[in-house]
Amino acid sequence: MAELRRTMLYDLHLSRGAKMVPFAGWEMPVQYPMGVLNEHLHTRAHAGLFDVSHMGQVILRGPGVAEALETLVPTDVLGLAEGRQRYGLFTNAVGGILDDLMIANKGDHLLLVVNAACVEQDIGHLRQLEAQGISVEPVTDRGLLALQGPEAEAVLTRLVPGVAAMRFMDVAEFDWQGATLWVSRSGYTGEDGFEISVPADHAVAFAEALLAEPEVAPIGLGARDSLRLEAGMPLYGHDMDATTTPGKAGLGWSIPKLRRAGGARSGGFPGDEEILTELADGPSRLRRGLRPEGRAPIREGVEIFDAPEGGELLGRVSSGGFGPSTGGPIAMAILPAVLADGTTLWAELRGKRIPVAITPLPFHQPSYRR
Repeated sequence: MAELRRTMLYDLHLSRGAKMVPFAGWEMPVQYPMGVLNEHLHTRAHAGLFDVSHMGQVILRGPGVAEALETLVPTDVLGLAEGRQRYGLFTNAVGGILDDLMIANKGDHLLLVVNAACVEQDIGHLRQLEAQGISVEPVTDRGLLALQGPEAEAVLTRLVPGVAAMRFMDVAEFDWQGATLWVSRSGYTGEDGFEISVPADHAVAFAEALLAEPEVAPIGLGARDSLRLEAGMPLYGHDMDATTTPGKAGLGWSIPKLRRAGGARSGGFPGDEEILTELADGPSRLRRGLRPEGRAPIREGVEIFDAPEGGELLGRVSSGGFGPSTGGPIAMAILPAVLADGTTLWAELRGKRIPVAITPLPFHQPSYRR
């Protein structure tokens, strides 16, 4: 078994009493003494600091880099203004999703942030652009932190004056004690906040400076998962994978009109025919929200039926748990698109079926700085 990797904040996590677990080949904090429930609620009310240094950062450079990347993603990269970033998808030849990622225009290069479990695969996928004169440069000397919550702006402004002027999905560079920070106003919790790429030799000091602010608490993977679930955000490897199309994953919104059928730059990415046909016709199945009755959470893999006994198996829960901000269990599953919101279905939990209602996503309304 391969040895687990550790981020540059590993010792800091231990000093804060973190419980460490294996995650995507890394040893990561799942929770701190505050506990998942309180970490979640703290982030919603104040500001939470997440170590996301396990995620991949990749720089693309070269003439025509935006056009080149558009051969791999169904996204408007050419129209992405300098100082802005956009959500995108790597797709495969049959229209499935290889990974989801963030794409930032840094002027003379693009900066991509990809999922930890997919880093090597994604870099290999990007290497095909080298034939077009594009350099693919994995960033290995920087950590990545996410500061999330309604008080994130006030906190970060004390350390880095200027971030308050950023809008949702802006990217900019700032100096902090001689280190160049790459900052984006984004995150995966449904709260306002920032993701901050920090040089490795400043990462611990910067994290400690943030944690010294009274509004900030360290937050682990457990609360990160419940926060993104409440915000209706899919997680790669759970709510989407190489067999799931963007339409079924509920991510058709990320594919703009100009990359769709009849658009100015229609298609030209892997699986374009399958993806664009499905978007034009509407997907037969779609990622939906579910609210179970009672207090028992329904977790990934739980089967969903259309009747309290017997009946048809409609799908399986792709993400599920307890929503601390919503006060009850919540889940997501890819189900027949014809089912209306409010429809009662049945989840089979430990041999018994409990009613669940199809619910619009998100469960918790995001509050971004537009």
